[in-house]
Amino acid sequence: MDVSDLLTETYNRLPDLVRAAVDGLSPEQLHHEPAPGHNSIGWLVWHLTRVQDHHVAEVLDAEQIWVGGDWAARFGLTADPDDTGYGHSPAQVAAVRPESAQALIDYYGAVASRTGTFLAGLRPADLDRVVDEAWDPPVTLGVRLVSVAEDDLQHVGQAAYLRGLLETG
Repeated sequence: MDVSDLLTETYNRLPDLVRAAVDGLSPEQLHHEPAPGHNSIGWLVWHLTRVQDHHVAEVLDAEQIWVGGDWAARFGLTADPDDTGYGHSPAQVAAVRPESAQALIDYYGAVASRTGTFLAGLRPADLDRVVDEAWDPPVTLGVRLVSVAEDDLQHVGQAAYLRGLLETG
C-alpha cells in the first residue's frame, strides 16, 4: 500500500463515523452539554471539521470551505477563517449551534471530499514538504495530515460516546 492509499483509507473512515455520531439527533441534543461548560456533540463535530478544513485549505493555499459558502450561518456563527474552536471558552462552545445533524454531515462531507481529492494525488516525497515553520522542528505535510486525522478520530469518538450517554440517560 502506498502512502496516498494509506492516508485515504484513514480519512475515508471519518464520514461514516461522523454520520453515526450525529444522524437523527435534534438540534437540542446536538447542543446538549454533558456538564456545564463542556463540549457538546455539535461542537465536537463542528470543531473536527473546522480543523480539517482549515489545515487542508492551508496546505492547498486555498480558501476554506467554511468561508466560501453559507456554512457559518447554518451554525449560528460568522465565517471567520481563524475560528476552528481551538481555545474556545465555554461561552464560545455554547455559541456553536448547528441547525441540524444534516448541517454537520453536509459540512463534513464537503470538507472530506476536498481532502480525499488532495490525498489521491499525494506522492511519498510530498509528505516531507514543510508546511508550518512556527514549530520546532518545523511541521511537514506528513506530520500535519497525521495530526489532523488523530484530532478528528479523537473528537468523533468523544461525540459517539456522548451520543451513547444521551441514548442511555
